[in-house]
Amino acid sequence: MPHYEGDLRVTEGARFAIVASRWNPRITDALVAGARKAFIDNGVCEQAVDLIRVPGAWEIPMVAARIAAGKSHVAVVALGCVIRGETRHYEQVADGCADALMRVALEYGLPVCNGVLAVEAHDDARQRAGGSHGNKGEEAALVAIEMAQLLEQLP
Repeated sequence: MPHYEGDLRVTEGARFAIVASRWNPRITDALVAGARKAFIDNGVCEQAVDLIRVPGAWEIPMVAARIAAGKSHVAVVALGCVIRGETRHYEQVADGCADALMRVALEYGLPVCNGVLAVEAHDDARQRAGGSHGNKGEEAALVAIEMAQLLEQLP
């Protein structure tokens, strides 16, 4: 029985994209730094990672779809931060972004790794952007490397 599992080997010439929101910049900048470090630490040269900044989380899926359609990247890392407020806007943005990112991944067969934080409070975001809960940007980049490698193996 064949067994397939990705690992953190990077194929030579592989390009990755980070699509990051500018909203909540202290958080998103820390997520981007974590993702970039994870790529570099795992053998992806800096020139093989494109960083695209968008206004907010709502705009991330559109850019992810454009990148996927271009077929020049092996994975997309989506980074942003949506913090609950007193209106339904939080649910609309966080859920809409997550659903759209999954649709992009399935439509294009490209790993789109969701590192968009959806948190209750700013402190929760800080804990997930390099604090006690690690760095979700780093985690999303590692998933991107592994999924790109796994897809190369599958028939």
